[in-house]
Amino acid sequence: MLMLPSTVRVYVATGTTDLRRSIDGLSMLVRERLALDPRSGHLFLFRNRRGDRLKILAWDRSGFWVLDQRLERGTFAWPTETDAAPVEMRSTDLRLLLAGTDLTPTRRRRWYERVA
Repeated sequence: MLMLPSTVRVYVATGTTDLRRSIDGLSMLVRERLALDPRSGHLFLFRNRRGDRLKILAWDRSGFWVLDQRLERGTFAWPTETDAAPVEMRSTDLRLLLAGTDLTPTRRRRWYERVA
């Protein structure tokens, strides 16, 4: 289970990614395709063409982490936009995605959020 502080943002690379890429290849994709800094401390998610594998790239001040999850059955629900702009999701949505929940038919209610 991932425990993430509220300051960590989660970015989803829309479309498909060749997951044979290593840490250097994924960080290059973050820089070029998403136009973000891979050493920002945020999480970057990538999905393969079949939809059954997911990689998460993370930086923790001492180096990169790559987390890899492969589903035995089914696929991950994924945004279908093909533009280069990343999609941002909340850490609670990431937990639901990793648990296999399809977030497409769900609707987030408007709740009061405190501004720091």
